[in-house]
Amino acid sequence: MPPALFTAGLVGLGVVVGAYGTLIGAGGGFILVPVLLLLYPHASPAQVTAISLGVVFANAASGSVGYYRLRRVDYRTGFILGAATLPGAILGALVVDRIPRQAFDLIMGLALLLIATFLFFRPGGALSLGGNLRFAVTRRLVDAQGVGYTYRFNLALATALSVVVGFISSLLGIGGGILHVPLLTSFFAFPAHIATATSHFVLMGMAAAATTTHILHGDYTGSVFLTLTLAVGVILGAQVGAALSRRVGGRLILRLLAVGLGLVGVRLLLLRG
Repeated sequence: MPPALFTAGLVGLGVVVGAYGTLIGAGGGFILVPVLLLLYPHASPAQVTAISLGVVFANAASGSVGYYRLRRVDYRTGFILGAATLPGAILGALVVDRIPRQAFDLIMGLALLLIATFLFFRPGGALSLGGNLRFAVTRRLVDAQGVGYTYRFNLALATALSVVVGFISSLLGIGGGILHVPLLTSFFAFPAHIATATSHFVLMGMAAAATTTHILHGDYTGSVFLTLTLAVGVILGAQVGAALSRRVGGRLILRLLAVGLGLVGVRLLLLRG
């Protein structure tokens, strides 16, 4: 394939990843990782993870600008959850080449398939774990279209789970949104549009920390052009995804997220070991 055509294909892939990943608040790494494994079968896990997380950072940064314009980001919660993901994200980047993956992938694959099934068939089902206990908070937001959102959740519990989300997402190179959004909508009563926008904001900080760790480890050697080319595509695609969120209902967003979760679960089960 001619280099120019290959480069254009990478940008196109980035646009698709950025649009879908931003729409569901997941960053798109769950699409990118299996594609990179197919294109570069001899690349190390650290290299593939590094490329994916670098692209996810570009996607999350661009998407966060779009969601800022829509005024759907819960910044008070986002800063706290984002800070909580950082230790896990750094640890995941450090141990990606050291942890036994077969049992981990089996457990994660099955868990993601279960979550995907729940979200797909019950996209409106939401609990509020610890919503009446200590550290419960109430948030009220009005977006750029004048739509109001009110929800109550346990901030301490959500923060603790965010540490785990940071570790798992960094380890897999998929970005934390694919885990954060279903947690926020299913167990902390977040409206889908607020969860996806806030998750994208959180993802930006988490991906930045993990990407910096990979840079310091030298994991981008030989893959800088690839990462930057994909980043151009996701930056453009992220704006498309944010714009689409104006027209897509919360239930459909969660069902699209369920499809993404299912794809990640199947990939983990099929590619174990």
